[in-house]
Amino acid sequence: MASISIRSALAGAAALTTATTGAFVGPAAAADAGTEGSAFARCAAVAGDLATQLADQASAQHRAAVVAQKRHDAQVVQAERAARVRAAKEAAAKAARERAARHASRSAASGRGTLGGWMLPVAGAIGTPYHAASGLWSSGHHTGVDFVVPVGTPVHAAGAGTVVEAGWGGSYGNNVVIRHADGMYTQYGHLSSLRVSVGQRVFAGQQIGLSGATGNVTGPHLHFEARRAPSYGSDVDPLAYLRSKGVRI
Repeated sequence: MASISIRSALAGAAALTTATTGAFVGPAAAADAGTEGSAFARCAAVAGDLATQLADQASAQHRAAVVAQKRHDAQVVQAERAARVRAAKEAAAKAARERAARHASRSAASGRGTLGGWMLPVAGAIGTPYHAASGLWSSGHHTGVDFVVPVGTPVHAAGAGTVVEAGWGGSYGNNVVIRHADGMYTQYGHLSSLRVSVGQRVFAGQQIGLSGATGNVTGPHLHFEARRAPSYGSDVDPLAYLRSKGVRI
């Protein structure tokens, strides 16, 4: 009777469990459900870690792309700036050459083949003036006047005369010295090339060479002097001398 009662009690408990949950879950089934839940949790954790890594990687790639784009934009801006500078320099050099050509043409029309018709030796802005004081020169001052022009600008004889020097002049670089009918001399220094030789007669406006940066210079220009003698140290104000010849400066 005792065993029957125990079986009845177990059967009643099973029936009650079935009625409450709709199914009886044995101990083995409960263990399986726990294992599956644990595996799912681990998978979810791995998936979460992977998603975080992918998000970090995407963020890093985005930052790298932004940096690369900024670097590219800076390079483009730098290249455009350099192109503008080159274009400005080329335009300035072209304008200087055109001014020199117009200047030479006017001089040729008024003075070619004559002993008169004085003119500026080159078309360009005046840089270092006459008698500027500096230890750069052995006399302590600038013995001529500088015309700031790019290398290759045509240089013309300021007046008619005879070439007494044409070649290397030490700190003057390649230079030409011309003796004029009034006994004065004009000098043209730092030339890149010469177009005349010693003993040659030249007229006002005749091209005698091309400007340059030879000798003792800090940049391209024409050094122009007026002298009482062909040698260094006999200089006078070159612009005043040209004005005395009727040149408008």
